[in-house]
Amino acid sequence: MLRTPTILPERAWNTWSARPLEMAFLPLGVRVTPFAYSAHAGRATLFPSGPSVRFGRHALDGSLVDAEAEHAGTRLAWRYRKADPYCVVGAWRSLAQGEWGLRFWVNICLSAECGSAVRYDAAQCAAIVKIGHRFVALVSREAPVQVTGHESIAAAAEDYEKNGYFDTRARSVEAPVIVLRFNLEMMRDGGFAAAVADDTDLAVGGARAACGTALADESVAEQIGQFAFCLDAVRDVMAWTTVWDEINGRVYTSISRNWNLAKFGGYGVWLNDQLFHTLLTSLLDRGLTRDNLEVALASATPQGNLACLLTARDAWVDRTQPPIGGFIVWLLYLRLRARDLLELAYPVLARNHAWWWRNRDPDGRLLCSYGTSNVGEALYKGTAFGARNESCMDNAPVHDEADYDEATRCLTTLDVGLNSLLALDAEMLSAMALELGRNEEAAHHAQVAERTRALVRDTFWDERRGIFANRLRSGEFVRSVAPTSFYPLLAGCATESQVERLIGHLDDPAMFGGAFGIPSVSRDDPAYRDNVYWRGRVWPPLNYLVWQGLRRCRRFEVARRLAESSVALFRRSWETDRLCPENYNAETGEALDQPDTEGFYGWGALMPYMGTAEVCDFSPWGGWSVFNDGAEASLAQVETPLGAVRIEVIDGKLRLEQGGRALFETALRGRLENIVWERGGVGMTVAGGDASGDIVFPTIAAGEVARVTIDDGDADFVACGDGVAVRLDVCARPRRIQVYRH
Repeated sequence: MLRTPTILPERAWNTWSARPLEMAFLPLGVRVTPFAYSAHAGRATLFPSGPSVRFGRHALDGSLVDAEAEHAGTRLAWRYRKADPYCVVGAWRSLAQGEWGLRFWVNICLSAECGSAVRYDAAQCAAIVKIGHRFVALVSREAPVQVTGHESIAAAAEDYEKNGYFDTRARSVEAPVIVLRFNLEMMRDGGFAAAVADDTDLAVGGARAACGTALADESVAEQIGQFAFCLDAVRDVMAWTTVWDEINGRVYTSISRNWNLAKFGGYGVWLNDQLFHTLLTSLLDRGLTRDNLEVALASATPQGNLACLLTARDAWVDRTQPPIGGFIVWLLYLRLRARDLLELAYPVLARNHAWWWRNRDPDGRLLCSYGTSNVGEALYKGTAFGARNESCMDNAPVHDEADYDEATRCLTTLDVGLNSLLALDAEMLSAMALELGRNEEAAHHAQVAERTRALVRDTFWDERRGIFANRLRSGEFVRSVAPTSFYPLLAGCATESQVERLIGHLDDPAMFGGAFGIPSVSRDDPAYRDNVYWRGRVWPPLNYLVWQGLRRCRRFEVARRLAESSVALFRRSWETDRLCPENYNAETGEALDQPDTEGFYGWGALMPYMGTAEVCDFSPWGGWSVFNDGAEASLAQVETPLGAVRIEVIDGKLRLEQGGRALFETALRGRLENIVWERGGVGMTVAGGDASGDIVFPTIAAGEVARVTIDDGDADFVACGDGVAVRLDVCARPRRIQVYRH
């Protein structure tokens, strides 16, 4: 009878549905749904996702959920906690009343998707539903004012609107939906609990026991330091946007709860959004990371490409989105060391990469353009707008000079961002293939990467302006430039002199500098003033990819400034209004200054993600890296190849610990890169430091050490408590330390 037998018990109770305040026990399809009725307004609300619900803290497993909800001037604080995996406790608290409490009703419903009847046991004051051999019981802290039965939750809300709150005709002890009714005059604060068991009395008893407990105001893995809120923000955004896809029967982190039903008819998967969600969830939850990756890869078409967009109403299979998949999946592998993710993703990503060269290089120049193929029946297929969709940046000024060539089904511009990402994609596919033992494929991808890097460097560099730019197929450079002009940094295409000139544009307030950067078109472009979508606004994925490019070329200080400004911009909306915007006004930093921005959007969490990476990061060029500039910082329970760890800097000392046990600690300043922790030993490169100091390994006993090397030369170590310490003298260049175990 399990509806979703692969959902682990710890995740079973969660906010899976389109209604953010509803808790569902997914394996049984049982729902506990709150709704409210205002007599003054004469309206009921099921608290849909939108302005009426302010998202608070949210653990990914649903063990902690906080929100605020508003209806007709009345505000309620809403909270869920789990007593155990099978029992969830809920509570509401009145924050502000828009009318006399007697006339504002809070309702808690119990229902089952399978249609099983719910019965109300008056003797036990419990609503109970049986699904197969399992029972789910809902009890309240105080007895409800009355109990009613309805065919659906919508019908229960409609009953209030038609008959008001004085009507008693809907009283019932058995119905598809049983509603426990309360008002704020009698229960300004209220509580309830729902429990699952294999016996009626156990279910009722479990819920009753949990209902009597106070809901603690505990936090989830609080962080400290400059980027203290960043990991918690990523967690909350990913948790609130993770839902159950009713149509396809799967868990995924959605673009936005606000779009799932209203815009997409049930579910919507933009390719690059989904890939970014795999990256964001990899910080905290390996299982959800795999779920999201499988959803992204499931968009693969028989033609070879990954579809641009799949919804309940349309399928944009004629186009894809910029090829970031190889880069994202390799980052997942570096963090999680999950070989199965490579085995899952590599064949799909390799086919997608080959598809680009077959379908988007019509002139045979070995450089690609965006387009729309003659397959499928999608909206905008075979149009210039459809081709621009493929770039993610639909209305960007970099496309203003492009025509749509119906013969080739491509735009008439060669795109610097696209070709840079193709070079990066080939490089990452080569790394994946090598790891999987596909040596010939690895060599082929490496050749493609090198060839494309050279072509990007030679074709797209505009020496007069000192920047990379798109080109018309006729040869002229496109006037408008975007953050995609910096993607050659990420792909390793730029020379040192090109890097320096590019960084100058990042700092120039007439170009991409300024308090709120980086705008989606240079500030001196006439289109910048449009402030509409990709015409001038600040976008998290653009900031993130440019930031990664700066780190690849080891401009760490410039990258840190971009991370700091991105985090500060995110923080403005997050701390005041709990918004995670899709994009921002580049002049004011406002998110909702015009009607086209979604206020709670998944990839918005890339901004605080950059803050977490300034403490601990994984990259193809620095491996596993942690940073110590002496400032107080921490990340708690962040995923690494060792599992979840805590990384902190306290009193100038960097410490990596797992389960309360320190694995290593040091007061050395700088970056520890390419950290490898294996059974046979430990290795790391110390870079950027300017002082002597020890690295202490408390869990490696002196008797376990076979050899210690610094830059391949033998080095001494000393016993330090139960562990050992290795001394590193002052040295301006990076030093590699290896501790080999017997």
